[in-house]
Amino acid sequence: MYSRRIHQERGTTVNEFYKVSTGEKIYRIVIYVVIILLCLSIILPFLNIFALSFNAGKDAERGGIFFWPRVWTLENYQEVFSSSNILGAYAITLFRTVVGTFFSVFLTAMAAYTLKSKTLPGVKFFTLMIFFTMLFSGGVIPYYMLLKQLHLVNTIWVYVIPGLYSAWNIIIMRTFFSQISVSLEESAKLDGCNDFTTFIRIIMPLSKPVIAVISLFNAVGHWNDWFTGAFYVQKTNLRPVSTLLQEMLTRQDAIRAALMQNAGTTSYEILEKMQVTGNSLKMATIIVVVTPIICVYPFVQKFFAEGVMIGSVKE
Repeated sequence: MYSRRIHQERGTTVNEFYKVSTGEKIYRIVIYVVIILLCLSIILPFLNIFALSFNAGKDAERGGIFFWPRVWTLENYQEVFSSSNILGAYAITLFRTVVGTFFSVFLTAMAAYTLKSKTLPGVKFFTLMIFFTMLFSGGVIPYYMLLKQLHLVNTIWVYVIPGLYSAWNIIIMRTFFSQISVSLEESAKLDGCNDFTTFIRIIMPLSKPVIAVISLFNAVGHWNDWFTGAFYVQKTNLRPVSTLLQEMLTRQDAIRAALMQNAGTTSYEILEKMQVTGNSLKMATIIVVVTPIICVYPFVQKFFAEGVMIGSVKE
């Protein structure tokens, strides 16, 4: 019975496809082709990076490697993980990603919940001031001086505290919270809940899509950020993995450039023996940095798909 119903549903779908007009058929085919091309434009470059990361760098310079390594090697990854600080760098990155994302999402949600209130005195002024920060910034030097005055330079908290709030994330969350029925909050207050209890027990459980989206944005930003570690932290034991790998790439290119500049017989012999090149090391670095985020994404994909339409409909 179940199998018959499935076949009937499939038959109905096929019949509906043949019943549509020719123009509608062409439109659907074009949409499918465009989606397939977009998917290939994302997947194929990643496969190429994956193949180059497992291929000997010297051999890869000959070209002709697309989606499968020609000379398999792990030397690229051995070079990436050869640094004695790599485990500590991963610990720093994991700490800033988890702690920074948690506090950023929680505090941003509290600010957005406050700003969505229509009875808050000066709510329009505060919203305007928050939006104003999206248009102008003080610049790198004043920002560094501010971090210096707050004693955040060369500390692990320079990765967390400056990024706790984002004007864009506050606006997104405020828009989502505004779509939640006010009657739910009124019912909670009639039951004796204060504003904070209402926020924790009513608003937050109903806001899983927007929380997942903002959490993903924050986590990716923390994980990929190398600028903060390069410019605001001089202690090597506080460098995140993105900064450490970026320095490794720069050092590899500098060594190669120095050898080429000498142009001696010994230099060319060293270059010939180098199986790890700057390009192959770069590909391995990309895989090392991107893989953890790819592993996390499937767990939030459902909420992310729901959160794509945040703010698109306002009743």
